Amino acid sequence: MSRFVLLSPSAEFDQKLRAAVAHGLRGTVQTIASDILPAGPAELFALLNQEQPEVLIIGPDVPYEEALRFAKVFDVQLPGLSLVLVSDVDPDYLLYAMRAGIRDILSPQADAAEIRVLLERACQSFATRHRGPETQQAENGSGLVIGVFSPKGGVGKTTLATNIAIGLGQIAPMSVVIVDLDLQFGDVASGLYLNPQHTVTDAVTPAAAQDSLVLKAFLTVHPAGIYALCAPPNPVDADHITPEQIGHLLEQLAHEFQYVVIDTAPGMPEIGLAAMEQCTDVVWVSAMDIPSLRGLRSGLEVLRQLDIMPESRHVVLNMADAKSGLNVRDVESTIGAPVDVSVPRSRAVALSTNRGIPVLQESKKDPAVKSLRQLVERFNPAWRTQAQRKLHRRVVI
Repeated sequence: MSRFVLLSPSAEFDQKLRAAVAHGLRGTVQTIASDILPAGPAELFALLNQEQPEVLIIGPDVPYEEALRFAKVFDVQLPGLSLVLVSDVDPDYLLYAMRAGIRDILSPQADAAEIRVLLERACQSFATRHRGPETQQAENGSGLVIGVFSPKGGVGKTTLATNIAIGLGQIAPMSVVIVDLDLQFGDVASGLYLNPQHTVTDAVTPAAAQDSLVLKAFLTVHPAGIYALCAPPNPVDADHITPEQIGHLLEQLAHEFQYVVIDTAPGMPEIGLAAMEQCTDVVWVSAMDIPSLRGLRSGLEVLRQLDIMPESRHVVLNMADAKSGLNVRDVESTIGAPVDVSVPRSRAVALSTNRGIPVLQESKKDPAVKSLRQLVERFNPAWRTQAQRKLHRRVVI
């Protein structure tokens, strides 16, 4: 049985699709080389001589109106199928395509890596829709929203956020999205070496807010198997984004992804507080200097008073250096909280940041890499289950 079915007369795209599937995806491709699509599922399956595949790809050279007609029929009769449209569709028609039943849209110029990433996502969507209601409900409730915060700037917050996202992408490919909520001066795009076509500004428009499929179209795919929603290029655009819009955006993403990683602006602006209210986990970052530590202590005290502190808190001491005159015990005494992960100062991390390639994306041997993996592991379901068991044993004892 073919897992993927291509409907297109384009021999060039057929070749490209088969190459993408052959290098990293389980299953085969069957092609119907015509720009006239079948009238419905029965006719399609007769042509294929098989039962339902997982992903139908409507390829290039199929008229847009014909693709929409086909999608509407299948969305009614086989709503669990993943339909992908390969087209340079005008943004004005994007919403119509999504509402017709198109699950994702791919550019005809996409390379094999982009095709492979999108098909993997389509297969995961197919699998999710074919699980039982109890399983789906359990999964929907298991998504984590991880906010990376710091009262002070310059402590490596974006570096940590991008590495957390990359590390989680290795645990759960195509199930991670990183959101840059430093809306005026965010660096997630440069930290991941991305040039996004769409940003948070697009993601909070009414069309995206009302339809998560439209929202997904505004995400940028990263080669490491994660998604990114970057800050707008013009700082002025941040003035038009409200905390309410951000709260709704994060809620949408949490229903679509296993992990939502948020990089925030320094301090505690309204956007940051709105994000924190959606967080299941907060990573607090501090450098090993007195101003940073005092800022973190004050921030923690304010949030305790406001009672919006998520229970799952992770304190990270970044750029730790034994020559700074402070040790971990001094830090814990100053901030009034234990340090969960200490990331030593590292030339490898600094170099990777300047290159736009997070250090966890490469197989480097470095003490900082080991610490970053420890931090990522704290969000692994296996680690959390083990930690809860240890806590339970302490309580019982």
